[in-house]
Amino acid sequence: MFSRPSARRRWGRWSLVTGAVAALIAGTIGFSHTAQAATVFGDNFEDGNTSDWSKSGGTWAVVADGSQTVRQSNAGSENARFFNGSTGWTAYTVQARVKPLSLGSGGHVGLLARASGSTTFYRLALLPGNQAQLQAVKGSTVTIIGGVSRTVATGTWYTLAIEVNGTTVRATVDGAQIAQGSSSVSAAGRIGLQTVYASAAYDDVSVTTSGTTPPTANPTTTPNNPPTTSAPPPTTTWPTPTGNAPVNNGTIQVTGTFDGGMRRYCCIGDGGQGESQDPVFELAAGATIQNVILGAPAGDGIHCEGNCTIRNVWWEDVGEDAATFRGGTTYNVIGGGARAASDKVFQHNGSGTVHISGFYAENIGKLYRGCGNCSTSYQRHVVMDNVTVRNADAVAGINTNWGDTARFTRITIYGDATVCQKYRGVSSGSEPVLIGEGADGVNCIYSSSDITYR
Repeated sequence: MFSRPSARRRWGRWSLVTGAVAALIAGTIGFSHTAQAATVFGDNFEDGNTSDWSKSGGTWAVVADGSQTVRQSNAGSENARFFNGSTGWTAYTVQARVKPLSLGSGGHVGLLARASGSTTFYRLALLPGNQAQLQAVKGSTVTIIGGVSRTVATGTWYTLAIEVNGTTVRATVDGAQIAQGSSSVSAAGRIGLQTVYASAAYDDVSVTTSGTTPPTANPTTTPNNPPTTSAPPPTTTWPTPTGNAPVNNGTIQVTGTFDGGMRRYCCIGDGGQGESQDPVFELAAGATIQNVILGAPAGDGIHCEGNCTIRNVWWEDVGEDAATFRGGTTYNVIGGGARAASDKVFQHNGSGTVHISGFYAENIGKLYRGCGNCSTSYQRHVVMDNVTVRNADAVAGINTNWGDTARFTRITIYGDATVCQKYRGVSSGSEPVLIGEGADGVNCIYSSSDITYR
């Protein structure tokens, strides 16, 4: 569940999201090509007002359930629906927390996307008998796109999400994909909540213009695949420091732009893989660090607390991690290099997309890893272009059950590193499971022409 905003966000506040709304309606933002997500609608019902929702059947009211929720309490209603948004919405993700209160025989509790009419939409339904299904509904015709057997219990909150982009429809329950398929039943439409011979509570409804984090309601980005440039391959020669800059007073806080003039900054930590070492630099949201060499030991390298740019930064000996992306939605690593990372170079803990270009790494485990067991799980993305790795185990590791993606162009590999490893992300305290590797066009996206082995 996302943290609750102090005020309820409504679609009518166009001034906050004008560009995102235009792209949403025009369909120009897709799940695979969006530079930055925007939340274009959100309702947590804290103000007790549902006047901007359109009701069809059932008994809907705002009711306290730990927090304010909207509840459909008439379990005998054969088709209760609650709509919001625009009939012009095309490519988006709708997500909501849903708690079935009763489930009658033949009934369901559902979340709707692209409702082009009162009986035409995509539906993610929780059904009696421990079933979850993604359905395409057109009048009395219901086509099951896919589904799974999973526990569906009354009195339990579930996070449901539907992504729609073009003819692709994807659904998740509590962060796990339950179905993905192709359908042309509806090209655009509103969002909705629905019960059929059931009662339910709903909360934290949100719409974003790109992939929403399935396990939480925090908006996330999907990757922007920038046009390939004619830039030369990254240099494999380590730079010579122009001088030394001892780090004597703990982590250096960076706001705005920090230019190190190619000095060597050292030292923090013990050079090992111990967790919770301090970083040498901590970048505030929107900060840029450039022309820096990190000596050993470098602790936990660089922390990005929000959107950040790391330009021409070199790690002589990666300690715990070279950089950790903790908050924000868009992170850029441009040029530079890292070596001697027994585990990974870049750790992605927050949401959003990491862009890595013109970078060189040697003697490493992985160049990039989307966190597979953080306390909060997000859909994460990485886009790599013009990158060279030498003596690596893998270029990237992602969690496919959370909808992570990794895109690769102009990758040069010295050795036999795996390009893309697929994991099943797990809750904090457990270890993620390696479940596969290689291009699949969905999560690991590249062709043979994008990879050069030497």
